[in-house]
Amino acid sequence: MTVTSPAARSDAPAWSGRFASLPVLQQVAAGLPAMPAAMQRMGQAVLAHPFRAATLNIDEFANEVAVSIATANRFARALNFAGYPQFRAELARGFEAILAPVESLRSNLKQATGTQQAMVASLRETLANLEHTLQALQHQPCEQAVSLIAEADQVLTLGWGSSAYLAGVLQHELEPLCSRVGSLAQAGGPSHAARQLVKRGPRDLLIALAFPRYVEDTIALTRLARERGVKVLALTDEPSSPLVPLADVTLYAHVDRQVAPTSNATVLALLEALVAALAHRTDGAVQRAEEMARGVLPWLQVEPGRVR
Repeated sequence: MTVTSPAARSDAPAWSGRFASLPVLQQVAAGLPAMPAAMQRMGQAVLAHPFRAATLNIDEFANEVAVSIATANRFARALNFAGYPQFRAELARGFEAILAPVESLRSNLKQATGTQQAMVASLRETLANLEHTLQALQHQPCEQAVSLIAEADQVLTLGWGSSAYLAGVLQHELEPLCSRVGSLAQAGGPSHAARQLVKRGPRDLLIALAFPRYVEDTIALTRLARERGVKVLALTDEPSSPLVPLADVTLYAHVDRQVAPTSNATVLALLEALVAALAHRTDGAVQRAEEMARGVLPWLQVEPGRVR
């Protein structure tokens, strides 16, 4: 059977893309011309698919590239590593943020536990996240965050990945309280979002959501908003988040989770808290809620004797 190496596939990305700044990949590119053909094939595969090279063991990756394990080790030694495992460990360092949730899940699943115990542990984890978020809230600019929303002509929510759903929930929650609110995390993708943002300006607000693992499109579109003078409220997890330098105001949620990158439950709780604060700040909030209720009444099922 013929094995096609990753480097030979037509969809193999150029190594000079977003990972080109990794020193170990620059080292591979520099050493490649002096290597024998089999080792060059190994290096080209690493450059084309660095994440795959970082996650597969030596047997798996050598088999994909159609070289021997001995060749893989000679390739690593030519780059001044003791062997391929040491080379792979160095390469994996560049993907720590991406791989961290995978390693957390791997470690968590090694612990024998029953179904109910796993659910209890997850709920306790959420409670701990909520407690951390609650404690940190007293030191955050909540008043400024609400003022940005209340004073904006147009409010737009933005998020990709799991944050796309959360951005949609936030838009839904803000509808009764804001005259003009929309979500950019809809059909049409980032280019559609960019088209909307270029029409906005200093009197408008972008509420951007980004949590591990951060999505590049969210950061790029938030940067575009800033270039247009749009104010930015960032909802994220910690000061090192790439959203923070782009934001006028930032609120943080504690989102640790052992079996996934982010606790969406904590983010959702923060969104609901933000909307609750806005309702207290908004004149005529009750009247707006009544108008909204009348508008959607034909689509609601009314159960006699049940009031919520």
